[in-house]
Amino acid sequence: MSIASGVEAIVLDIEGTTTPIAFVYDVLFPFARAHLREFLQNPDNAARLREPLRRLHEEWLADPDHGPECGHYVPVEYVESLMDRDRKSPGLKLLQGRIWEDGYRAGVLKGEVFADVPPALQRWRDAGLDVAIYSSGSELAQQLIFGSTADGDLTRFISRFFDTAVGAKNAPGSYRRIAAELGRTPDRLLFISDVTSELDAADNAGCAAILCVRPGNRPQPAHSYPTISSFDEIA
Repeated sequence: MSIASGVEAIVLDIEGTTTPIAFVYDVLFPFARAHLREFLQNPDNAARLREPLRRLHEEWLADPDHGPECGHYVPVEYVESLMDRDRKSPGLKLLQGRIWEDGYRAGVLKGEVFADVPPALQRWRDAGLDVAIYSSGSELAQQLIFGSTADGDLTRFISRFFDTAVGAKNAPGSYRRIAAELGRTPDRLLFISDVTSELDAADNAGCAAILCVRPGNRPQPAHSYPTISSFDEIA
């Protein structure tokens, strides 16, 4: 499959696109859950916790089940409940990234990508294309995955990392903002994801879109997007 004429940048999802879903759900999420209380209780983490806890406190206050009477703390049970529900909470994503950072630094965690990803990143860069990442995980979490793979540090191939600070992944405006950040119009972007609702948003923003079907990915509803199972299929 040839990249559409005029495309100057490729924007990639992570989970189920560059990286196995099993790595996220069977490795990363359990690690964060297992080390949550220890991380929160370590006084050495005070500075690293400041922004995640600020965000989480704002979310806690806005939660209709709790409200402002909760005071100025975030119960650990609330954070665990966000994990249990796989909520795309910005505060939670920041916190998870900090916990994972310790795991990567200790060598306990290693980033995982599909075998076709590193050569594709090299191929696209050699062709003069920008590559960016857009994921619900924090920018830090994204950088940690690509910075510690079996193929080495892949961040050298990636020009930008975007998280939901630019907006929700099912909102067309998010893709317009990413295009603007990359100095391009949306029609110059190709977005690749394993979720059709995200592709719908990118398409509505004017981007080209491709569905990536990997082992373990969730089935998607009927659609008209080009489909790949490997980045090797994209010339």
